[in-house]
Amino acid sequence: MTLGELWGQTGEWLRGTGPDTDIIMSSRIRLARNLAKYPFPHWASAEQLEGVISDFEGAYKKADYFKGALFLRIDELDSIEKQMLIERHLISREQIANPEHKAVLISEREVISIMVNEEDHLRIQVLQSGFNLHDTWKLADKIDEELEQNLEFAVSSDLGYLTCCPTNVGTGLRASCMAHLPALVMTKQAGRIIQAISKLGMTARGLFGEGTEAYGNFFQISNQVTLGHSEEETVDSLERIMKQIIEQENTARNSVFANQKLLLEDRISRSLAGLKSAKLISSEEALNLLSIIRLGADLGMIKGPDRNMLNDLFIQIQPAHLQKKEGKRLSAEERDAVRAEFISRKFNI
Repeated sequence: MTLGELWGQTGEWLRGTGPDTDIIMSSRIRLARNLAKYPFPHWASAEQLEGVISDFEGAYKKADYFKGALFLRIDELDSIEKQMLIERHLISREQIANPEHKAVLISEREVISIMVNEEDHLRIQVLQSGFNLHDTWKLADKIDEELEQNLEFAVSSDLGYLTCCPTNVGTGLRASCMAHLPALVMTKQAGRIIQAISKLGMTARGLFGEGTEAYGNFFQISNQVTLGHSEEETVDSLERIMKQIIEQENTARNSVFANQKLLLEDRISRSLAGLKSAKLISSEEALNLLSIIRLGADLGMIKGPDRNMLNDLFIQIQPAHLQKKEGKRLSAEERDAVRAEFISRKFNI
């Protein structure tokens, strides 16, 4: 796979397939691992960081999962390419803050990505469409085992996997689901639910991770505790909580449909009109309008835009993707104009 082919494809997690995909856009497992022979990245020398990259390259090339995968050094990418990888959820903001001696490996369908020398030596991520936590965990576990055949990870018999941040020590596992909860937001129940899950060791972030707002009514819900629980217990715990959230979102959708149908029809109609006719539109406004369209499509109130197209739009309208399409840097106003024209074409076909 080439970088150009990556930009032109729809990531597997955006395909709108899998269980409960109307509410759960994607399931993700991330494992933090460090190589025993090197200091953690923050304390390692340039030579040691290059040693991590070299050892990882040797190991992944022996693994079956990465045939045709794309290996990129972060410091060889331009700023738009780096931002596009963030928008596609393949690397973190921390990965590009100091790009020297850092890399990422991306599988052909973007199901697997591994950041090298981010906060830890390796951040193994598996991202799949729909509510699919256990299958996602099984795949992450197999990749972890296969890499461990050729890499010695830092492990304590008392604590488990050793990581740079104490909050990841133990399993090093973060499980998360990207949930679309427009009805819970409309009925003003989302805040209460987020408070409740925080008491259960979970946290909620926006569409683009830590420090981002829940634009488009998307919430990334994940575990906070990695010590004292097995990987299976962590996945089971998040799955139980997500099932309750799915049930509450469905109840809220039924309530809105039964009691506020005219109001919802009005919002859908206004959102469609706005997306079809806008000359300037920010990414925040577009995400919020697309969220209402997605809800309307899921409830069978409108026909036309399928979930795959809508999911893909959430990423394609982001600033770096728009600039890549145009082949040049754009001001904020120019991006708003390009975004409006791009969305209008999609909805007026």
